[in-house]
Amino acid sequence: MSVNPLVARAGALQAAGRYEESKAVLAPHLAEEPDDEWAWQMLAVAHERLGEYEPAERAATEMLRISPGHVGALILLSRVLLRVGRQPEARAAAEEAVRRAPDKYSSHFALSSVLVAYNSAPPADYERAYEAAHEAVRLAPHEPEAHQALCYAAVRTDRQDVAKQALVEWLRLDPSNETAQAMHTEATANAPDVTAAQAAEMYSTGLAGAPQSPMLRSGLDHATYRLLRGTRWLALVCLAAAGVMIDLFATTKDPILRELPVPLGNRVWVLMIMAAIWGFGALLRYHRMRTGVQLNIRSLVRRGRWARIVVVQAALTMLCALLISQIPWTDRSVPEVLFWAGLVVPLSTMAYDRRKTG
Repeated sequence: MSVNPLVARAGALQAAGRYEESKAVLAPHLAEEPDDEWAWQMLAVAHERLGEYEPAERAATEMLRISPGHVGALILLSRVLLRVGRQPEARAAAEEAVRRAPDKYSSHFALSSVLVAYNSAPPADYERAYEAAHEAVRLAPHEPEAHQALCYAAVRTDRQDVAKQALVEWLRLDPSNETAQAMHTEATANAPDVTAAQAAEMYSTGLAGAPQSPMLRSGLDHATYRLLRGTRWLALVCLAAAGVMIDLFATTKDPILRELPVPLGNRVWVLMIMAAIWGFGALLRYHRMRTGVQLNIRSLVRRGRWARIVVVQAALTMLCALLISQIPWTDRSVPEVLFWAGLVVPLSTMAYDRRKTG
């Protein structure tokens, strides 16, 4: 069957990613030939790629008017209806596609995609989504989309091992897919034995390949926030060292307190210990991090309220430690107040701010 020159031109424009121009070519052609099924399909795809879901729905509906039960039109209609929040209709279109073409992986992929799209769906829907995705993989094990559907459905049904394997296959078949890259990085960075610094490095590396990924950006922010939370522990260690130096609290084992003021040599020695704690615990680690992580630390402190709170808490605790250790106190009452102030400031939020994201 010969293809109309205008439709062929629109196809070439779409192949080049010029969807807006292809619409301009297809519109006058469809005005003259409203029953050109192929032209309607191309117009529907153009609208969908441009995020114009309601016009895409109308074009897909026209395809079904010309060719009732067209599986490609049903799958496309399912996608665009899901985008505009009409999940029951999207599901009905996908189920009809499966009924008409049970031997096509794309039908099962469409159904699985609809069923996993909502967090509030019943468990039975997630289980059916998993079955549909499994069938898509069986029918087309070489298609990245099939493994994508299986990965999503396995996560919904809490089959973590299956999800990991499906993600590996998805990434193997489509290594440039940014979503797969982001999910793989997310899974690796959230392993139990991965530190905040390692997670931040992983997210930064992932963003180099998928710079627009919101998942990776959010993950990097969270890992960076975990790093900033760690600075409070460094400050608390310094506070403890200052308290020990000045013998703030007597014990039954050693009830005799040293005389005040503490000699200058002792104060300088504790200051050197504090410098070493921050030098090895923060500055050296900071300079060894990727540039992207360093930049994100500064960025998060500027834009994240909780990140700023954590930094201020660490700074106040450290200030209390310095005041306790470097002023030649002759009485322990003020250092005791400073010690408790430096202790309460970070502990006041530590119990729950780990759930914050910066």
